[in-house]
Formats: sequence, C-alpha cells, structure tokens
Amino acid sequence: MLPPISWWVDSGWWVVTFRGADRTLQRPNPEPRDPNPESRTRTTRVRVRYADTDQMGVVYYANYLVWFEIGRTEWLRDAGWNYREMEETGVSLPVIEAHCEYRQPARYDEEIEIRTTAIVVTPVRLRFDYQAVRINGGVLVAEGHTVHAALGPNGRPCRLPMRVRELLG
Repeated sequence: MLPPISWWVDSGWWVVTFRGADRTLQRPNPEPRDPNPESRTRTTRVRVRYADTDQMGVVYYANYLVWFEIGRTEWLRDAGWNYREMEETGVSLPVIEAHCEYRQPARYDEEIEIRTTAIVVTPVRLRFDYQAVRINGGVLVAEGHTVHAALGPNGRPCRLPMRVRELLG
C-alpha cells in the first residue's frame, strides 16, 4: 500500500487519502474533540437517597450510571427535546458503551451535580461525557461516558436526527 498523502479529522472521523487511490479510508477518531465543549454542557442535581447506598453507607456503584441517564435525559430536555419525542419520530438511542471511574465515595443526603456534555462522534453515534461532583466542596466523585447509536424503527443504524445534529452544531 502506498503511504498516505493527507490526513485530517472530519466530524469525528480520521480521513486518509492514499496516492493512486480513487477513494479515501475513514476510521473513527477515538477521541473526538469539540472546539467549544462548554456550550454543549448541561448540569442537573441529584440528592443521594438512602436507597442509593450500600451496606457501607456509600452510593452503590451501578447508581452512578442511573445518574448519568438522568443527566443525559435532562440534557435533551434542557435543549428543548426529549426521548419520547425522538422515539415518536422513529429513532432510538440505545447505549452501546458505558464507562465509569469512581474517584471519591458519595454518601447519603449529599447533593451531587451531574455535568453532562454531548459530542457527535459519527453520523450515527453520539457520546455523552459525565462528571458527578459533590456540591459541598466541589469534589469529583465519579466521571464517565456513554456512547449511543441511532437506530431506526427497523432496529438498524440510521443517521442521528437532524434536530440532534443541529443542537450539537
């Protein structure tokens, strides 16, 4: 194979053009970059309920993913849309990847701010990044991300709805 003659990033994809080739090779960019992530960040608050904690008195690990879902749902709502409306148009956004790193324990009755940032990764994939921050002291208790694929009514991948792409510029 001939060496590449150009590289560039386009909408979250690495695009490589080869000498003598009449096509380009595209690969997903593993770390999409957003020129202005603050404009795509929304915050919401949750209070740790007793039911959220385990026997040791700290938040059970799986509940952080529930909080991430709350942040994602509220992100869409703050942007003027919601999952119900999206699904009524025939598009769903199932989670295809989830990741969470635990930094500090959260405990009963603490207020936690969930900071959610959305990024378009490819024409059919959307990534949400999350930070769970203890309000009292501003301590990062967990951070993570989820990746979602847009699926049409037939369950096959489809382009993200125009409305979502417009929200993310």
